[in-house]
Amino acid sequence: MNYNGWDIEYLENKEDYYRIFDQSMIKEVEGSTEDLENSIAEYTGREHCVAVANATDALRFSLRGIGPGDEVLVTNFSWISTSSCISMVGATPVFCDIDLDSYHISLDSIKRMTTDKTKALIYTHLFGNMTDTSDIISWCNNHGIRFIEDSAQSLGSSLHGQKAGSIGDCSSFSFNGNKVIAGISGGGMFMTDNKEHADYVKRVRRHGKDKDFVELGINSKMFVVNADIIQYRLSNMEKWQAKRNEIASWYEMELSNDVICPIVAPGLEHNFHKYVIRFEDKAQRKRVKDILKSVGLNPSIHYEKTLSANFIYNNVKHISDDCINSLLAADTVMSLPIHPFVTEETVYRISNTILMEV
Repeated sequence: MNYNGWDIEYLENKEDYYRIFDQSMIKEVEGSTEDLENSIAEYTGREHCVAVANATDALRFSLRGIGPGDEVLVTNFSWISTSSCISMVGATPVFCDIDLDSYHISLDSIKRMTTDKTKALIYTHLFGNMTDTSDIISWCNNHGIRFIEDSAQSLGSSLHGQKAGSIGDCSSFSFNGNKVIAGISGGGMFMTDNKEHADYVKRVRRHGKDKDFVELGINSKMFVVNADIIQYRLSNMEKWQAKRNEIASWYEMELSNDVICPIVAPGLEHNFHKYVIRFEDKAQRKRVKDILKSVGLNPSIHYEKTLSANFIYNNVKHISDDCINSLLAADTVMSLPIHPFVTEETVYRISNTILMEV
């Protein structure tokens, strides 16, 4: 079973992709990613958007000026990039617990783990979900903490009209192959309203190449053909998101009485990057996973470990709260297929298989 749907989408729009490729090959040498950057800026309302190689780089660039001796608060339940970027700049990740209703970082845990060394907080909109961040932003403002928005999974989501990617001091999107809008070679977007920070990212994404070069950079450019394909796919985002929401409603209708389904808060426009359900315990999840796998409906688990349990932190400095909820989520969540080409029949087949085991 295909879990992202991009192969199906390509076959349906092959002629458009041939045209994009031809145009991009002609302009690759002299071309730029400005069209995509301008589109994202217009969509989010951001002053500055800078295309980079991936969202991990965008997060790392968000930590400019933060390094050894500094601490950065971060969720303990996310993809590894959310915390590895902190270690990459030499700062110490401080893992905080989550709220189980949203799988987002907990304000109570943030308050427990804040110290005079805390310089930033990375807030992740997990699975495309969004929750009210006003109290957390107030806490950050009152303590001089930079609020960095990891919106890698949430392009298209909004809460009470406020779009993901428009909230933090810095924000990032991902265009990896498993996202709601993907490039053919990944890609990321750094976003801010701070011109100085944006100019810094524009320099360092190309090895610091600038007439006034003063700092070391890396190779984090986005290829023009990738940017053009992302731009093309953005034109379909609204209809694809509507389809994802329809598929989510099918799962909700079939499963909500027997497993824990995603909570969609009032005012939330959810992109359903992932449709994540939760079981009573690890044993129940394993039973369901095994039976789904046996009939060719291979499920995914996001994420099977807390970040602090990742092997890299065996030898990398970090601090962790007592993350009971994060551990529970890691033991009990499962992601079900959701993309615009999942059929109603497939949803019913998956759901019925699950219901036989719970």
